[in-house]
Amino acid sequence: MSEHDESFDLVARTAIDRRLAEIVKPAVEAAGFELVRLRLMAGKTRTLQIMADRAEGGIEIDELGEITTLVSAVLDVEDPLTDPYVLEVSSPGIDRPLTRIKDFADWAGHEAKVQLATPVADNRKSLQGDLAGVENETIQFDDRKSGRVAFALADLHSAKLVLTDRLIASTRPIDTAGPPQDFHN
Repeated sequence: MSEHDESFDLVARTAIDRRLAEIVKPAVEAAGFELVRLRLMAGKTRTLQIMADRAEGGIEIDELGEITTLVSAVLDVEDPLTDPYVLEVSSPGIDRPLTRIKDFADWAGHEAKVQLATPVADNRKSLQGDLAGVENETIQFDDRKSGRVAFALADLHSAKLVLTDRLIASTRPIDTAGPPQDFHN
């Protein structure tokens, strides 16, 4: 995989999300993980949702706990939010959001759903098909209806992998041994 420009991404969209990402990203990276997505979601009590992963993929529950502890400590010191919120730290999941240019290169060959802010091919904004990689910082995508289309990450509204048998087969299982011997429903 080649190095890609990380100056623009969809990890954090809004101004407050970007500010929060500036605060928590160093702690996440210092612990050896990558920040995949950060969203402050509205509601009766706001939720600060953080998705993190290892660079090579796969993250364990105890590692998410470690990240939660680190991020919570940083947020307590920086105190960027005045209203109450719930901190939620999770893995991006198997049908993960694609938020960085490297995600489109790393997951090439897999099916994805893409929503564009700027239309391409036949004036379409909604695409579904296979990720075809990245060339010169331009995402290549084999859309089922329009064929090969290309777009910049900046033209993207959202993208995520589609859960397929191929995706399942290519991801590392958390544990194939099944539940522990003393597991009871």
